[in-house]
Amino acid sequence: MLEHLDGDFALALWDLHSQTLLLARDRMGQKPLFWGVFGKETVFASSLASMLAHPEVPKRIDPTGLYRYLTLDCVPAPNSIFQGIKKVPPGAYVLIKQGNVTEGRYHDLVFSQQTAVDNFSEASALIWQALLQSTKDHLQTWPSDSPGLLLSGGIDSSAVLVALLQQADATSVKTFTLGFNDASFDESSHAQMVSSFLGTNHQTLQLDGMQALQSLRRIVQTADQPLADSSLIPTYALMSFARQHVTKVFSGDGGDEFFYGYPTFSIDRLGQMASYFPLLSRQILPKLVTLLPASEGNMSTRFKAERFIRGLKYPRYHRHFAWLGSFAPDSDVLSPESKTATTSPYPDVDFWAANLESWPPMKALSVLYARLYLAEVVLTKVDMSSKGTGLEVSAPLLNQNVVDLALSMPVRWSMSGSTTKKLLRRMLRGRLPDSILDRPKKGFGAPMAHWFRTDLKPLLMDHLTTSRLVKEGFFNAKVVNQMIDAHMSYKADYRKELYSLLFFEMWLSRWVL
Repeated sequence: MLEHLDGDFALALWDLHSQTLLLARDRMGQKPLFWGVFGKETVFASSLASMLAHPEVPKRIDPTGLYRYLTLDCVPAPNSIFQGIKKVPPGAYVLIKQGNVTEGRYHDLVFSQQTAVDNFSEASALIWQALLQSTKDHLQTWPSDSPGLLLSGGIDSSAVLVALLQQADATSVKTFTLGFNDASFDESSHAQMVSSFLGTNHQTLQLDGMQALQSLRRIVQTADQPLADSSLIPTYALMSFARQHVTKVFSGDGGDEFFYGYPTFSIDRLGQMASYFPLLSRQILPKLVTLLPASEGNMSTRFKAERFIRGLKYPRYHRHFAWLGSFAPDSDVLSPESKTATTSPYPDVDFWAANLESWPPMKALSVLYARLYLAEVVLTKVDMSSKGTGLEVSAPLLNQNVVDLALSMPVRWSMSGSTTKKLLRRMLRGRLPDSILDRPKKGFGAPMAHWFRTDLKPLLMDHLTTSRLVKEGFFNAKVVNQMIDAHMSYKADYRKELYSLLFFEMWLSRWVL
């Protein structure tokens, strides 16, 4: 039955005759599903808040869950931040019958050595047809109001918009984007260019530090699991803005993972070469990087260099998540009482990689990103914002046919050198201006480094006091204070680390203490 379902869902079915409970989650992990057995009680829910409302469910932080949160920015399935509460993984199910629990999978991402077509042009045409059909399918269940779309001006959201306009009048489509005063983060001009070229009804929200502060306070009221991704703030703000005009929107989620859009894919080969020179990567380069100034800009040279160097001490698959996560596995930020022994710096990477040993490395990385970043960070962020704002989100690029086609194509058709998403760019050539198709990826971030020194500073200082950290016992207060001092004095850029700690503390106050 489950293999015939498509789209996003979290379901629970009770078979009265066999006294069996079935729990299952959609293929890509768009909707969460939690469960646990507590004494004689089996508890399940689509949110941690509902789980915690049950009197038999304790609020005990899992030390390994906290470690995962700090190193991966999330707590991946099948674990959660709480002891005893588990999360159904994407494409998986749980059967519970008379106290016996069976966990399994009904779907896995599949790599085939046989491509669907023989050449690049035919491949881009196939992807286009699959995206058109996916968009059409989503429109069949659309509410009565106008279609909306979250538009960044990048390749993914623009591709979904072009497909949408094959089936809807441009003047009826409402597009929404976010702007920042810091030009290194701002993509609003690119989104405006796409909208003007295609003729949509476009609106822009300009987000400043005080609005970000208000959004963050609102987010924590409904975000019942910790997530160390600061783009949650602009995502929530944009979706809240869009909800004033529509009840449902399209998004471009999924394009970066399956068409190799992240810059970390492009530097994978460089990371492999640099790892063969440990003296250079572990002693010489770290000293040289400290000579670069700490910048508040988006993806500054020093920020990228420090991240790159940090990953070089780890094997290939681990390296990517050392690049992405807030804290390195060997960080001293955890208090001695909270530290826990792990079988690996990144046990979740090892868990998924175990089934990918026969895959080409770049294809395996695509799946690892899909399972540990897309499902656990990106889609969790979207689901949190959706619940908090009341705005539904559809992601046509996550359609199974689109994903299967992308995985069946040779990597070289999507990425070569520093050029990413080649298939999508070819698909859109002639349908969008070249200036949009040829610009590099910016990423959906926010000027957190600056905000922590200005509008968010009082919030940060209030939640990371020494007395508070010592009383709770999770973090090393001395290390946290050193990071705060270095960041405030412009000696270092700890935007990711400080956001991770701040969000956890705000979440802890709201949901646990």
